[in-house]
Amino acid sequence: MVLSAIALYLYTKTLLQNEIEEELYSNKDRVERLLIENPDLLGIPPIMMAEKTKIPQANVLVDTLIYDPLQDEVELFRQLSGTKNINGQEYKITVRAMVIESEDILSAIVLTFLTIILLAFIFLFYLNKSRNEKLWKPFFVNLERLKNFSLKSNETLELSESNIVEFDELNKEMQALTTKIQVDYRNLKQFTEDVSHEMQTPLSIMQAKIDTFINDTNINESQFSEFSSLQGDIQRLKQLNKKMILLAKIENNQFTSIESVSINKILKQSTTNFSELASVQFKLLERESVTVKMDKALAEVLCNNLLSNAVKHNLEGKSIDVVVNQDSIEVINSGLMALDHPEHIFDRFYKESRKPDSTGLGLSIVKKICDYYGFYPSYSFKESKHIFQIDFKPKV
Repeated sequence: MVLSAIALYLYTKTLLQNEIEEELYSNKDRVERLLIENPDLLGIPPIMMAEKTKIPQANVLVDTLIYDPLQDEVELFRQLSGTKNINGQEYKITVRAMVIESEDILSAIVLTFLTIILLAFIFLFYLNKSRNEKLWKPFFVNLERLKNFSLKSNETLELSESNIVEFDELNKEMQALTTKIQVDYRNLKQFTEDVSHEMQTPLSIMQAKIDTFINDTNINESQFSEFSSLQGDIQRLKQLNKKMILLAKIENNQFTSIESVSINKILKQSTTNFSELASVQFKLLERESVTVKMDKALAEVLCNNLLSNAVKHNLEGKSIDVVVNQDSIEVINSGLMALDHPEHIFDRFYKESRKPDSTGLGLSIVKKICDYYGFYPSYSFKESKHIFQIDFKPKV
């Protein structure tokens, strides 16, 4: 549009100039014919002028500025002047025509084209908007259905049909994909449950047979040590299996029960239980009362894993502090030095300790539960103290 406007301006300017010059030559011929009939004709200043001269002159075309008393302003004229011998006398004939200014031409063209562009833009905008809304409506409807789609649901994904071939093909592929994912999810869930159930039974049988063999057979100290180590390995395998199953259940959103859970009450019970099982002193400081909306079983797992981690890595003879603040809890145990890579402390199977009873899953379960409910876990080391904190109202 811009290039065509420039071309139109140049073409119009050239066309007008040619028309003016053609008119000037025509007027000059008229004056020459009038001079033949009336040698004393002076013309109509400043449009037409005739004067006697002795010097012949060829036709000359020029632009000139002349004051127009009728318009009371200086106007631009295109001027044609030249001499003509009439009845033995040389006459200098000058004819002029007012020129339309280039700025006026340019302004008219630019204004016209801007108006056309604006009208075309408005028309195309509303036309495309209405058509796009109609064309894309099935897409956004299906997008909303995809957002609300759940793998746990037994219902298949139903998508709206579209007249657009690409959208229709996308719908078919999405339906086939989600159906396959649902089947795979159910198979994986069933496999996880079966593995959990089937592994626990043989592990328990193995442990029971080892206990029976130790009790019924005379074995030496070396053999007893080997069997005890084997029992410990079986016990750790059982714990590992339980924790892996718990992680899988959390990731599969199988904990849907929501209730108001008192963290203070759970910590009181958990610290009491750990005090009976391990020779560790707990100092519970309740500054506030904390109640959160979550599954009670997961709340117990969260607190127990934090306390279990503190008991495993606490220095012998040192107490463990449990602090309940407003919207947060802290579990603090003693330590010789800070962790080498604290950024990995909540990663699955990551552990810096060489303790044999550590599976490397306790804190990853804590992180998974926090992610599930939008809590914020953190770790810090201050004054020979490992501090694990859970903020139940995460920072914005």
